[in-house]
Amino acid sequence: MTWQRATALVPLALLSAGWTASLTVPSTASAAADGARLPDGTALPSDPIEAPASVTRPGVIAPGVPKGAAAAVVAGASANGIPAAALAAYQRAAQVIDTADKGCRVDWTLLAAIGRVESDHGRYGNNTLTDKGVSRPGIYGIPLDGSSGTSRIGDTDAGELDDDPVFDRAVGPMQFIPSTWSVVGVDGDGDGVRNPQDIDDAALATAVYLCSGDEDLSTAAGQQAAVYRYNHSQQYVDLVLSIMRAYADGDFSSVPNGSAAPAVFSPKDAGAPGQGAQGPRGGKGGNGGGGSTGGNGGGGGNGGGGGGAGTPTPTTAPAPAPAPAGGGGGGGGTGDGGGTGGGGGGLPTAAPTPTPAPPPPAQPAVETLETLAEATTFCANQLAGITSDSTVINACAQRVVGKTNEEAAALIPDTLAAVLSWLGLPGLGGGGGLLG
Repeated sequence: MTWQRATALVPLALLSAGWTASLTVPSTASAAADGARLPDGTALPSDPIEAPASVTRPGVIAPGVPKGAAAAVVAGASANGIPAAALAAYQRAAQVIDTADKGCRVDWTLLAAIGRVESDHGRYGNNTLTDKGVSRPGIYGIPLDGSSGTSRIGDTDAGELDDDPVFDRAVGPMQFIPSTWSVVGVDGDGDGVRNPQDIDDAALATAVYLCSGDEDLSTAAGQQAAVYRYNHSQQYVDLVLSIMRAYADGDFSSVPNGSAAPAVFSPKDAGAPGQGAQGPRGGKGGNGGGGSTGGNGGGGGNGGGGGGAGTPTPTTAPAPAPAPAGGGGGGGGTGDGGGTGGGGGGLPTAAPTPTPAPPPPAQPAVETLETLAEATTFCANQLAGITSDSTVINACAQRVVGKTNEEAAALIPDTLAAVLSWLGLPGLGGGGGLLG
């Protein structure tokens, strides 16, 4: 794959000239209050939309962010890349909404940060983004049926958007709940369809949602308030704004449409040091010198094993043995072994002084759940929103005591049914129990 550093924005005149030309914007400070409309005829909301645009299950910030990988997502903002269709959609949406509502002043980087967190720019769940900006085969969230601490939202769209006639699911690259999409859904690319799976439509709908309040989104306070309305999680807000700042600093890349999202690893995915290949054999020892009959030095032994994925430990080759009085030839091969040859007659030669190996690098401290009390507290926090049953928490503590925080977090499942199965407590899920 060819990565291209995005050093300049896509020329917006090429993206939205036809759109913005059709906007008639009042000269008052609040365009929304005066009934400004978008090019597809959608009127901007006159009041802030308080219902969240997206919801996520407890313990997970958003679908596009692996558990425990928030810092890695920010650090890898550039390497992760933004598909060209998504980058164009974010930039176009910001210009269109800022032309319609002069008081909003949202930047494309905020829309892009939400798109990254919600769906990795339309690529979550093995989806790819087409040249027309549509996620294929389609992004659908978990059913909002109230289980595992999720919100319970019954069907509001007859399954039209989310293919679920019983419960609502968040849909598309920006993960809109169908009931919220019915309020802010727009046709962002002029194809005559309002499709939440189309990032052109979804990005502009996100801009409409964020700008429905009276916040100035060029300020930190305005960004905080608007993003919190979008998703009622402070962790979500903090991550979105961190990614936004990375993009604003130029830490982003444009990648071709249709490219798959690269993997983002959480701390629990870090592997143990690998087994390296066997090193080369040592060289042959040199000929012993001096004396009337110099001996041949012995050949070196096998070289040391190759390094794996861990931190290499420097080693020092063994020093040759001191030559006996009367002279000697020293032969030493690199690696595990070295030969020495003896000769007679010459003057003794002093052995070289070996260079001591440097100390190994200091390893970072790892937090460990050393006591059952620590493990119990950890399990209670990890299972918050799933269950508060003491039997489950105590059984969990017995499983993770003695492990590091990262190892313990990797073991604990995300759903109640999976937790009970992991702990061998299926009977607690019966009627009137934890699931009752």
